[in-house]
Amino acid sequence: MRVTSHSGLKSSSCCVDKKRVRVKQNVDSSRKVQTKLKSFSCDNCGKSFSSISNLNSHMRIHTGQKPFACELCGQRCRVKSSLNSHMRVHTGEKPFTCELCGQRFSHKSHLNRHMRVHTGQKPFACELCGQRFTQKGNLDTHMRVHTGQKPFACELCGQRFTQKGNLDKHMRVHTGQKSFACELCGQRFTLKGHLDSHMRVHTGQKPFACDLCGQRFSVKSSLDRHMRGHTGEKPFACELCGQRYRVKSRLDRHMRVHTGQKPFACDLCGKRFSVKSRLDRHMRIHTGQKPFACELCGQRCRVKSSLNSHMRVHTGQKPFACDLCGQ
Repeated sequence: MRVTSHSGLKSSSCCVDKKRVRVKQNVDSSRKVQTKLKSFSCDNCGKSFSSISNLNSHMRIHTGQKPFACELCGQRCRVKSSLNSHMRVHTGEKPFTCELCGQRFSHKSHLNRHMRVHTGQKPFACELCGQRFTQKGNLDTHMRVHTGQKPFACELCGQRFTQKGNLDKHMRVHTGQKSFACELCGQRFTLKGHLDSHMRVHTGQKPFACDLCGQRFSVKSSLDRHMRGHTGEKPFACELCGQRYRVKSRLDRHMRVHTGQKPFACDLCGKRFSVKSRLDRHMRIHTGQKPFACELCGQRCRVKSSLNSHMRVHTGQKPFACDLCGQ
């Protein structure tokens, strides 16, 4: 009975040893496969690849070689898949579709980025202030707020910008290019935002409302300017005399008091003015125009102040008193 028992234990021990050997062989075999799978390494950076073709594609990063050329525009690509993606620019093909809204995209990465519109996902966070973004490019642009970096410079005047789009918009100041045209009146604009604001002249739309008095405005800047009427804020100060203004244009006009600049000239007599409204008023001397009419007797005046003076004939108002006798 004991011999049988020892024999059984020995047999069981042999089975365990055989299993251990098989497991070790499988592990060694797996390691060899893994080693073989990444047996091609880059001599420049040490990165390993599972195939020689993947290594060859990677090497073009170091060499700058772009062997795949577009037959339509000549653009060259490092890998064939990039050329295939590029060709969709010419063909208009958009094989990637959003299952939620049906919008189509030419690149899978564009679809992935679009999906964050639906999910609200913002995977890119600023390490300094915590603000989050849906795209890496938007985070990179945001970081310049903290660093003050302005990598895009105008070659004509040297002004620098944080974004390429802002530089492109600025260049239209120099070129005079006005790419955005109103379909209703033909007026052209350098910026799409200016065209959008202009369209409200035709539609009468005033989407910006004052929370205090309810007055509505067609552009946000007009609302901002109006709000200073309630708050009394005057953020624009003259550096020479300290006088402050609610709007920038008033400060610009005031500065001509100090500089003596008179940029508005009469085409007929050459007389110059510091303010456009004064030139307009002066022109009525030449044209004889009298746009201000008395509602009581029909007398017409060239300037509003003359009409105000005339109205006292009807009202009997005498606002000016003698300091000595009171008459």
